[in-house]
Amino acid sequence: MLKRVKRASLGIFKAGGVFRAVEASGWRGRRLVVLAYLGVSLEDEHEWDPASYLSPRHFEERLAILKRTRCTVLPLHEAVERLYRGDLPPRSLALTFDGGNYDFFSRVWPMLESYGYPATVFLTTYYCDFNRPIFDVACSYLLWKASTRRSEIPGEPLGLTQNLDLRTERSRSCAKDLLIAVSREWRLDGEDKDHLLERLADAGEADYGSLRRKRKLHLLAPEEVGRLAAAGIDFQLHTHRHRAPLDRALFLKEIQDNRERIRTLAGTDPDFFSYPDGSIRPEFLPWLPEAGVRFAVTCRPGAVTVDSHHLLLPRFADSGNLSPVEFESIVTGFASWMPHGRNRSGVPCALSRLHASHGL
Repeated sequence: MLKRVKRASLGIFKAGGVFRAVEASGWRGRRLVVLAYLGVSLEDEHEWDPASYLSPRHFEERLAILKRTRCTVLPLHEAVERLYRGDLPPRSLALTFDGGNYDFFSRVWPMLESYGYPATVFLTTYYCDFNRPIFDVACSYLLWKASTRRSEIPGEPLGLTQNLDLRTERSRSCAKDLLIAVSREWRLDGEDKDHLLERLADAGEADYGSLRRKRKLHLLAPEEVGRLAAAGIDFQLHTHRHRAPLDRALFLKEIQDNRERIRTLAGTDPDFFSYPDGSIRPEFLPWLPEAGVRFAVTCRPGAVTVDSHHLLLPRFADSGNLSPVEFESIVTGFASWMPHGRNRSGVPCALSRLHASHGL
């Protein structure tokens, strides 16, 4: 009900010309909107998790809105530096993608090329090198797939002591947490986790071979990173294993390993960072400059201004749950202009939840 009321209200503001007035204002001209994405579906991912994935049709609709509203889509580096210099062009915006999913190569990049829009990918590199389905995410997806066929998965094929009830989203989440806990207790490596996913798929009557062949829930392969970098896609830091340890030495090593792989794969020296778990600890802020990080983006909603902390830059997370008018309220600046949006946009930030489910 509240969602419908909000969308109707936004429609009234748009029809009354308020969106257009805000986007043309000097206030909007001093702000940078950074959009954050996780994935665009290869097949049915947006049906499984619309907070994480857009369908290709919906993503292209987003790009069409950017063109229609005459947004100036800039590379993230250029956009942030021009913001601090005070020479942002009108309606400045940057596109960012967290993780580095294979769907960026197969779905997103061709659309970006057709519109001439640059983008930044915050690449986590372990599953780039070990190019298999991301364990935590694939657990959730396979449990969802199984729920369309049966109400539970027997525990025995997975070496567990109980059946996994799949009838509700809550029970599937508990089942996923159990599988992750088992993988940690058994100290499974990447190969072992992949075998566990295969057994989970078999128990739920899902086709794991098809998932692998289509590269659903995979990250970019090394050669794809090279091709994208040569075409101008910007690759930046997201840690090697998509985790941010609270131990300083381990934290710095995550970024060092990540940077070394990006240097090798993309031929660049990254200095932007995206927090991999959606949470920010005070101790990270002095550690990031030690690791050679100049700027860091969060998943806290809002527009970037000259007053934004350079290691706490806000972003708006787009998702399949946002209507076109909600999306347009973000890119025009209206979502940030509203009094409640100066600190909180009111638009749900999916990435804070997504990041936690994207680890190893």
